[in-house]
Amino acid sequence: MFVEIWLHHYSLDMYQKLQSPQVKEPFSPSEEHVLVVRLLVKHLHAFSNSLKPEQLPSSPSAHSHTHTSPLEEFKRVVVQRFVQQKLYLFLQHCFGHWPLDASFRAVLETWLSYIQPWRYTGENNNPQPDQNRTILDKWEPFVHENLLMYTKLFQGFLNRAVRTDLVNAKNALMVFRVAKVFAQPNLTEMIQKGEQLFLEPEHVLHHRQPRGYLTPSQGGSYLSSRQRVVTDTVLKVKSHVYSLEGQDCQYKQMFGSEVRGAVLKFIQIIAQARQTAKRISDHSNEAAANSSILSWFGLGSSDLNNTFSGAEPEDSGECLKKTHEFLDRALENLCQIFKLNQGQLTQLLSNLSSSQDDGHSRQLPDCIQGENGLVLTDLGRRQIINGLRRFEVQYQGDPELQPIRSYESALLVRLLYRVSSVLNDRFRLHMSALCSRSDLLGRLGRRYLTAPDSSVRLKRSPMSPRTLERSLEPRLSLRPLASYRTLLMLLLFYTLGALLSFGPLPSTALLLAGALLYGVLMTLFAEKLKTP
Repeated sequence: MFVEIWLHHYSLDMYQKLQSPQVKEPFSPSEEHVLVVRLLVKHLHAFSNSLKPEQLPSSPSAHSHTHTSPLEEFKRVVVQRFVQQKLYLFLQHCFGHWPLDASFRAVLETWLSYIQPWRYTGENNNPQPDQNRTILDKWEPFVHENLLMYTKLFQGFLNRAVRTDLVNAKNALMVFRVAKVFAQPNLTEMIQKGEQLFLEPEHVLHHRQPRGYLTPSQGGSYLSSRQRVVTDTVLKVKSHVYSLEGQDCQYKQMFGSEVRGAVLKFIQIIAQARQTAKRISDHSNEAAANSSILSWFGLGSSDLNNTFSGAEPEDSGECLKKTHEFLDRALENLCQIFKLNQGQLTQLLSNLSSSQDDGHSRQLPDCIQGENGLVLTDLGRRQIINGLRRFEVQYQGDPELQPIRSYESALLVRLLYRVSSVLNDRFRLHMSALCSRSDLLGRLGRRYLTAPDSSVRLKRSPMSPRTLERSLEPRLSLRPLASYRTLLMLLLFYTLGALLSFGPLPSTALLLAGALLYGVLMTLFAEKLKTP
């Protein structure tokens, strides 16, 4: 009843109907649905593992000589007969359709619970941690009879992982969890043996079978029983794969060259995510140091990492530290699973470091030229997701009309823009004449009245010639006065003047004189530096 209720959509016939283009609203399980399925899996494993050791058949033929109760037989077949196929389709559907966010953890843990039945034996007398605990040989038949649960779904997870943001600690934790599970001693050997059994040619099986069922008294060898066991295991593995994927399936080996190449690329992505996390952490530390003075005056940002009180910021130093730790351990486990030596790993990381040292991270994301401009490739999307490259977005219009920043007063920006527009319209000709002079006054006027990078921005701007000519004229900009930092400096300056018995007008005159003197000195020194 539970399987029918929670996994009804994942019988083979129903699942194929749901995949047809005529279905406009495909079934999508919720996170609570997945958690309930995981609970069912854990209980079924515990129920199956309650079978006593003396009730387990020592050979395939032992069952015929042993009288077992219906409950014992049910324990032996409940997972394979009632759950395996529907759960495989359920997980495969979730791996392909679930959003690329941290809520996938529920699906992941359901999968990991199913492929680790040894965790639900009720034996708590083993003090070893999970990663150092050797998987007993008695679990080898389970691994072989659920081969696709290990190999095909691992490849599905790999396909998801290369498209997720591994700088996020929650996503990095999921990668670490999978790598840790598959790195358990004996598990990779069992999976490789299962793949070898599945890939064994059919003619070898037919050659083995005739003598396999002869007893020693009938002229058979004592090794024939072992051959029969191997043959039955091969048939079970092939039956499992063909029942889930069909007779014409193209099996892709988990430890084959294609998947191994994908793992090597994934290791590079993990290394890139580690470097990105380190760069973000360094930038956060610098930003915290730079904002310490403003925060002392109460003007610093209360949510430096865009978080609120009581929440764990994803870009905080603690989370980035966890990210680095998870990714480091995931790298170690992946190298252990796929037998990568330290030299291969060092070469991969050195190639990555050299490419980034050459300014790799400052380039544009990987793109191709399309009809309507640049189009991101899959590599370019992964580069943007992991923060490795980005498009340099710059404002290309009138500098006075750029969006109001968070460190500016919106009221003052609008007010000062109106004042500067009136002054520029009234004294436009005088400012143009001043900036066209070649003496000290002309150079000083160009320093204060012409934006240093306005010409660069306006070259790319799709303005009309008349508007472009008008924008290139020298003009006065009062917008810097709307910055909170400038207002703070002015407040401190006038406060200091009041303490020294200077009134507002003398303080203003002193400020203007200082600004003029600074401009003259900077103009002279700039000319000196330009002169060889």
